[in-house]
Amino acid sequence: MTPMNKTKLKNEAEIRSMEIVRTLTESESDYIVEGYAAKYEPYVLYKDSDGEVYEQFSRENFEGADKSDIIMQYDHEGRVFARTSNESLKVEVDDIGLKITADLGRTEAARQLYEDIKAGMITKMSWRFSVLPEDYKFDKKTRTLTYSKLGRIYDVSAVSLPANDSTEIGVHARSFVDGVIAEEKARIDAEQRMSDLKESIKSKLGGII
Repeated sequence: MTPMNKTKLKNEAEIRSMEIVRTLTESESDYIVEGYAAKYEPYVLYKDSDGEVYEQFSRENFEGADKSDIIMQYDHEGRVFARTSNESLKVEVDDIGLKITADLGRTEAARQLYEDIKAGMITKMSWRFSVLPEDYKFDKKTRTLTYSKLGRIYDVSAVSLPANDSTEIGVHARSFVDGVIAEEKARIDAEQRMSDLKESIKSKLGGII
């Protein structure tokens, strides 16, 4: 919304911020979302002339990763809507995968993201991490990329088009239902990452893929 009176709206925003902080200290925020940025079951990373290439993570991968300050973004860029260092974001490893719980009530932009999730406009997640070449391998028989360990987890993002369609995000409720939201298969625009992975796998196979 374009402010007609910037000073007035700025003051109102400051008041809303103070009210939210006070509410957060007294009761649960009204802007909580939960979801999974990653899950353990293998998923199709990309397709080539020989068929599908899968990627799979394990619980041990996440437990060994650096999770010191993870941020929540939209499509891995731009504004920060929550982060672990100020406790507006909680990232934990459970029996399903990498679970996130975020309080999107701290800023006006975060509340707008909450409304988009609540309306069902955004239903999927992704995450960004680092890994060394020696810490992953490609199984030629199953055509699956797996990891021995991960480096640092940088962000968990609500996304428009996910790399892994089994991820999910939704508005928290006391009757929160885990599960995958069915929708048409889509992929995040991550051409550089796909290219790097393909080249790495080619090198491990001696140039044959």
